[in-house]
This record gives sequence, C-alpha cells and structure tokens, in this order.
Amino acid sequence: MLRTRIPKSNLAKTMAAHISGISSKCSIASCKDQSFRLGFDSLSSNRSTSLSFSSQLNTNLSIKSLETKRSGKSSKICSAVITESNSEQMELDTTLSPRVNSVKPSKTVAITDQATALVEAGVPVIRLAAGEPDFDTPSVIAEAGINAIREGYTRYTPNAGTLELRTAICKKLKDENDISYTPDQIVVSNGAKQSILQAILAVCSPGDEVMIPAPFWVSYPEMARLADATPVILPASISENFLLDPKLLEAKLTEKSRLLILCSPSNPTGSVYPKKLLEEIAQVVAKHPRLLVLSDEIYEHIIYSPAVHTSFAALHGMWERTLTVNGFSKAFAMTGWRLGYIAGPKHFVAACNKIQSQSTSGASSISQKAAVAALGMGYAGGEAVSHMVKAFRERRDFLVKAFGELDGVKISEPQGAFYLFLDFSYYYGNEVDGFGLIKDSESLCRYLLDKGQVALVPGDAFGDDTCIRISYAASLSTLQAAFERIKKAVLALKKPL
Repeated sequence: MLRTRIPKSNLAKTMAAHISGISSKCSIASCKDQSFRLGFDSLSSNRSTSLSFSSQLNTNLSIKSLETKRSGKSSKICSAVITESNSEQMELDTTLSPRVNSVKPSKTVAITDQATALVEAGVPVIRLAAGEPDFDTPSVIAEAGINAIREGYTRYTPNAGTLELRTAICKKLKDENDISYTPDQIVVSNGAKQSILQAILAVCSPGDEVMIPAPFWVSYPEMARLADATPVILPASISENFLLDPKLLEAKLTEKSRLLILCSPSNPTGSVYPKKLLEEIAQVVAKHPRLLVLSDEIYEHIIYSPAVHTSFAALHGMWERTLTVNGFSKAFAMTGWRLGYIAGPKHFVAACNKIQSQSTSGASSISQKAAVAALGMGYAGGEAVSHMVKAFRERRDFLVKAFGELDGVKISEPQGAFYLFLDFSYYYGNEVDGFGLIKDSESLCRYLLDKGQVALVPGDAFGDDTCIRISYAASLSTLQAAFERIKKAVLALKKPL
C-alpha cells in the first residue's frame, strides 16, 4: 500500500511529476529489503544533484520506509512525504572559496602522479619529475625512529616541536650557518612546505606583494595567493645563471612589498647565490622597512664545490628581518618523514606557531626523534650525506656533458640541488605527425612522455616557458637510459628553419 500525504498548498501540483515517477516503484514488493536513491535534475542544464533518502532531512521530498506486521510477518512499505517549501527544488551550493579558486594545482605533483599511474599500468616510464632523493634514509636515522616507536614515544609533542629537537636545530644553525637562535625562535612543522606557507600567512596582509625571483619553486606564487597577497615575479635569464639582479629588485619594490623569497641552492635551477650577490640584495632590502626575506635553504647541503652556501640571516643587518626555512627531506633523504622548520625573530615565529596550533598541531613525535639523530651525524650530515652529494655530482656531470652535445640546448650548470633546468626552446615550432605542434614547454614534455616515455616537468610551471626541468635524483644507469630516450625523441624532430 502506498500512502501519500500532501499538505494543502500548491506544492502538490509542482511535485506531481516526481511522485508519479516513483509511485510505480514504491510498492511493498519493490521496497522490501532494498535501499532507494532518487536522482533529480537540477534547474541548471549542465549539472545534476544526486539525493539519497538517508540524508534528505531538509529537502522537499523524502522517502521513508515503514514497517508493519501482518499475520506475524513483517513487510516494508514506502511512504513518500512532501513538505512545504518556498521553492520547487533545492540545489546544493557547491561553490568554492575565491581564494582556493585562484590557486593553480602543482604541475610537479600532477605529472608525478600521471607517470606513476602509467608505470602501474605497465608502461615503462622513467620518472624524473619529482624532487625526491632515490636514496634510503640513513640507517642511524631510521633506527632512531624505530626505537622511538618501540619505546612508546608515540604521543603528541609540544606544538612548536620538542625542546630536544629545537635545541639541536639551534646548535646546527650556529655551528653551520653562523646564526644564533634560542629554542623559542624555532617552530618544527610537517615539512618545510608547511613552514613556508605559515610564514607567508603570518606576515602578509591582503594586497601585500610577495617578490619571487623566477624560475621559482611552483608553490611560492600559489602560497602568496592563499594569503590574499600578490605574487610579483622577477625574471632571471639563463645567461645570468638564473640569479636575481639586485637592480631589478630595487626597480620593482613598492610600498606594498612585504616579502622577498630567496631559494639557494635553487629549485628548479640548481643555482647558488654567491655571498657577494646576496650582500648586494641585502643592501636593497635594507632600504625598505616593511620588506622581510624568507630564505628557503632546504638544499643547503646538496652543493658542489667551489660553490659555498651562505645563509641570508647571517648577513649584516638581516637577522631581524629574515625567516630561515630548512628541513630534513632532501639532504637526509627523509621526504616521507615530513619534517621541516622555521627560524626567525620570536614575534614572527610565534605567529607561525599560532597558525600551526589551529591546523596540524605538532609534527610527528617519531620523526622528531629521527631528526635529532640526523643532526647528530656530524657537520653537514657527515659521511652519509657526503656520499649522496658525491653521487648527485657524478649524475650532474654526466647530464651536463650529454645534453651539451645536443643541438640547440642551452645549459646553466647547476651548483647545487639535484635539478637540471635546460632551455629546449630551439625545438619549439615543430609539427609532429600523430602528436601535433610542439609550441611550448608543456607540449614538449607531453611529447617526451608520449614518444620517449620519460616524465619531466615543463618550465612554465616554474615561470620560464623556455625550459624543462630534469630531476637527477635517480641512479646513473636510469639517467643514461632516460637521456637516450630523450635524444632519440628529439632527433626525430625537424630542425627549425
């Protein structure tokens, strides 16, 4: 038996079609031991809303299952109940925050995920997109994490990190970077990426400008947008080794300029800022009372002599306005442990700590124990890190020599990190049968993935569309195979006129 209860309103007429659509299905036989789902077309021509009876507390139409007993047997009866509403149909508001809509997804993450999916599907793609060391975490670090678990060190830590780790970080910064901090000027986070985001959120107001030299790490501009700040891109060319010109910085600074982001050694270029150039930049910064500097030093230990790392906060007059970010992912091969930190004047760092207290809270207790062990391995990570850096240098040297033999490819030899940022614009303009036009870095990377089965990152993700990024955080044999595939795919292209 179907029971329909309709209040005295014009709603009955407007909903008649919906009732008739379900009436034939809501019999005892069809209701018995079944769950129901009702799909409504929305008023929009290109969207629809799927409604489930189990969650329709506030909609115009709901379906209830009623149980009755007859002759000792139970049966289920559907009841369609119409309630009064001011509208014929309600559609869920699925709009997103304008702030989120302004943010672009990370191309490095997207390409890495795509390459991983291809490999899992059986396609032999060589993945050189992600910035992740191919080495295992050094055993002394791993053992410290394992022991933390075994010893029950698995509970919440203080929001800013354990005193033990923050004290060790202070010692490291003093001994290796010539910067003095106290533990209350350090906040440990779930990776350096979180440290950077919290710093930008802490110091930037809506409308402030964040000065970002290009090529840049893909997340810097998007983090600025999340803070309702405006990213101002300061381009640097391959002929300048992708290093910021202090004169350009000075010309672009305004009263709205709040934060300058520097990354040395650089992702994506591997460029290292010489101390003299940093001092020239510091002289420009000193003229602007509102301007702070975020110094991203996550690659500081992956550096190739004669290049030398200089911390910006160690320069004269820069400690008070510098936020230094570092971590354990790159040098110590601890990407999955998710641990980074920020050091700076207490006023700014306390603001970062407050943001973290209302988002993730403290970082993993296990990872923090492992990090203490990492900082105890010796100056600049000791022999274990030195071994990894030696391997990275050997790989860099191979790739620089190999790509240097390809027509039209321009190279700025990286002095640190594990990336090669190559100018491949010589090959733009090629029309490829079965593929299409290679017009920019993105189409070139799609071509190399399609024809060469090598995953790289287009330079436009980093603010320079003439280049592509290759991560050489892979074995030498893998890099040799990848180069041969790239070479074959590139040689198949016609020489531009």
